[in-house]
Amino acid sequence: MSSCTRVALVTGANKGIGFAITRELCRRFPGDVVLTARDQARGRAAVQQLQAEGLSPRFHQLDVDDLQSIRAVRDFLRKEYGGLNVLVNNAGIAFETEDPMPFDIQAEMTLKTNFFATRNVCTELLPIVKPHDRGPRGQDVGVWGGLWLSLALASASPVLQEWPHPAPRNPDGIHAGRDFVYILLGKSERGRVVNISSSQGFRALEDCGEALQERFRCNTLTEGDLVDLMKKFVEDVKNEVHEREGWPDSAYGVSKLGVTVLSRIIARQLDEKRKADRILLNACCPGDTAGDQGSRSLEQGVETPVYLALLPPDATEPHGQFICDKVVQNW
Repeated sequence: MSSCTRVALVTGANKGIGFAITRELCRRFPGDVVLTARDQARGRAAVQQLQAEGLSPRFHQLDVDDLQSIRAVRDFLRKEYGGLNVLVNNAGIAFETEDPMPFDIQAEMTLKTNFFATRNVCTELLPIVKPHDRGPRGQDVGVWGGLWLSLALASASPVLQEWPHPAPRNPDGIHAGRDFVYILLGKSERGRVVNISSSQGFRALEDCGEALQERFRCNTLTEGDLVDLMKKFVEDVKNEVHEREGWPDSAYGVSKLGVTVLSRIIARQLDEKRKADRILLNACCPGDTAGDQGSRSLEQGVETPVYLALLPPDATEPHGQFICDKVVQNW
């Protein structure tokens, strides 16, 4: 596979909002889209469904609860593409309200997948997210690249004019036409990371005690501090003291609160350590799209995640924000 081919990866993508995000990225993202799922059979069945629609996703097994599985995906991306352009962290779980499983077990399992696994994916894959690239002479291609691209498309072959839809591949894996433009422009790229959170995380924050709210809203809260808070919630639930300690009764809400705060912290770390790379990382709520009781369709739910995944090359914001319906929410 050519390192000039762009690649987007979606976790937990064999069904629901993850599948819908993958479908839309296959339609709009100018590169390969990797659909991942814990269960290989279900993941490959999802790929076949998209192929039947004329789309061309790739598949890779990924169990976000398994660190070795995450690292296998990392190694695959590094070998096949030289890194990663777009990451959508969608994998997660939610228990039904009437589920008879004890709340302490629900809390442990929910936090393990929704928060700790999402953090592990970020830890392993963020280092290979490709930085902002520059043109052949070291010039930023954001503005001039757009002009060159417009001129190239205006006079290009029909294959190239179909960009950014899937184009035929040459034997070496390069997309005909589209990758030629990227080579011409010096591979103008921007890294995008989208962590699927939920407005239930906001509600969980509001239901926290005052001391906890202050900690979660603190701009100097470190990643280690946040990890300790998430572990404390699980322990407090096990010890049946979580209400006394100021926690709400929603394990899912607390897990998504953690994802949103983690996104803010990692975005701050990117500004401190990789600012020149211009990677934009955000959390978002797709809305309630679950089953027949969802308040919106999957087509509506994908709008904000895909909008963040496809922010234009010259965008500098949003970054480190929580977004609903393409609007930044006040923290």
